Amino acid sequence: MRQFACPSCGASNRVPEDRDPAAARCGLCKAAVFSSAPLDVDAQGLERHLAGTKGVPVLVDVWAPWCGPCRAMAPQFAAAAARLGARARLLKLNADDNPGPCAQYAVQGIPALLLFQDGRLMTRKAGLMSADQLVDWVSLATAKAAV
Repeated sequence: MRQFACPSCGASNRVPEDRDPAAARCGLCKAAVFSSAPLDVDAQGLERHLAGTKGVPVLVDVWAPWCGPCRAMAPQFAAAAARLGARARLLKLNADDNPGPCAQYAVQGIPALLLFQDGRLMTRKAGLMSADQLVDWVSLATAKAAV
């Protein structure tokens, strides 16, 4: 059973493996539970998604608007989100607006990618990556964690 935090209200919603998460609605606010596009989050939203998403990895892109490589990676991150679909939840966290999580997870350079499973940081990477590299990295890291 997969569990997703609602992007609108933050409530946790269970979605059976045989059900398409894109069709699921939040039991509390009735908003769509999943989208194959990255979600912009703040510090509180990040914590809600980390606590409320189970059985699916959460990939966080820590970025800043002034960062050239971050801007170059944005379309690659969106393409990776579309390709990964319900196999991962992709979030974008603005480092300038959210210094707390950056300090908490020791982000030292951007773009920074943080991969979580069931609320726990599994691995991290820094620097610009293509959509193919992102998908491969997430797939490999989650396969290793499953062993």
